[in-house]
Amino acid sequence: MASVSFCTALGSSRTYLVPFKLNHAGRTTRKSSIRQSMTTRAEVKFVDSKEAEELVKLGGYVIVDVRDKTQYERAHIKSCYHVPLFVENTDNDFGTIVKRTVHNNFSGLFFGLPFTKPNPDFIGSVKKSFTIDSKILLVCQEGLRSTAAANQLEAEGFQNVACLTSGLQSVKTGNFDSVGSTELQNAGKAGLVTVQGKISAVLGTALICAYLFITFFPEQAEKLLQLAPGS
Repeated sequence: MASVSFCTALGSSRTYLVPFKLNHAGRTTRKSSIRQSMTTRAEVKFVDSKEAEELVKLGGYVIVDVRDKTQYERAHIKSCYHVPLFVENTDNDFGTIVKRTVHNNFSGLFFGLPFTKPNPDFIGSVKKSFTIDSKILLVCQEGLRSTAAANQLEAEGFQNVACLTSGLQSVKTGNFDSVGSTELQNAGKAGLVTVQGKISAVLGTALICAYLFITFFPEQAEKLLQLAPGS
């Protein structure tokens, strides 16, 4: 009568318990339900901007930008591939229209964020340009989308995936050559918050100048106040 035992299969980043049958002759046979070949997933490398620069220049990694179209067009790294993890949602069913209207009047208006949905062709697009052995460095603006993309590619068997921690907002000027109307660090800034920031800066500067004028030239300031209407 055959007995069932377990053995351990060690991979680069995973440990598996593999059941097998022990026959009377002392030979082992894998259970038919276990696939004859097992693919071991490689761990995703999480790197900072300096390490990312070295991976590209010395390690042969290719950059894949997974941001949406609007952020990519504001600024992106030269010679990178653009495969968005999310694409603009133009669906016209009632629920989507309501969500899009709410989004455009809040997040879209204040932060310039487009209304998006997961890109159903993301994996397919990556597979068209790369093999599972390709060295890929994933980047986004904050590091969240690139992490999600890395998990998807890892699940598909890609073996050499790296991810820029904290995203392009953390890179320093000069780390990468870029193209666009702004710096890579600022590509995520849009909407009314940018205008409000400029207005706040102008008002703040004016108030500081007024305070300094009153402090160092009190007599002149008093005369100006007397000339003001209603004083």
